[in-house]
Amino acid sequence: MEQEQLTSGIGTRLQHTQFGPGVIVGVKYAVYIISFINHGIKEIDKTDPQLDEIIPENVTAEVETVSETEKSLLKILRLWGDVTEKVPLGDRWTGGTMLLQPADRSLKPKEIPVEVFFHKVVMLRDRLRVLEQQINAHKKLSDEDKVNLQQYITRIYGSLTTFNVLFKNKEQWFIGEKGGKEE
Repeated sequence: MEQEQLTSGIGTRLQHTQFGPGVIVGVKYAVYIISFINHGIKEIDKTDPQLDEIIPENVTAEVETVSETEKSLLKILRLWGDVTEKVPLGDRWTGGTMLLQPADRSLKPKEIPVEVFFHKVVMLRDRLRVLEQQINAHKKLSDEDKVNLQQYITRIYGSLTTFNVLFKNKEQWFIGEKGGKEE
């Protein structure tokens, strides 16, 4: 009697030697559909020796249905929601301090390590990006509503361009309306 091979389910976190970390987003008869963080979605043979399971989910002998896939995809997005790119602080700010000095010099100023402040700015940027993605993917908002909300997000990015001086890499800067003036 042949032992039935178990299939890792949607939501399983994996590590692939070539493609790095990923999550199973679909299961077919002989392949997993895996969303890799740095390489997008790929179909990988279930028996690929370069594939290592990290955190198994929904292990079964069956292939999952589409509705289970949709539910699991939301779970995957929540699981990986805290995975953010490494954003380096500009070298000149490392070890620095931000000083908030009240106009009344008899009051004590507030000192904040630049690294702590920068981390908060990066988290704000990342959460704003997630909000932007959720608006763009929203099923009940009209295209006009999406465009109107997107304009507010663009203006928020524009307001945050002041903090670009903290970023080491220009490609990670906040970008507002190009050529437009904020009122």
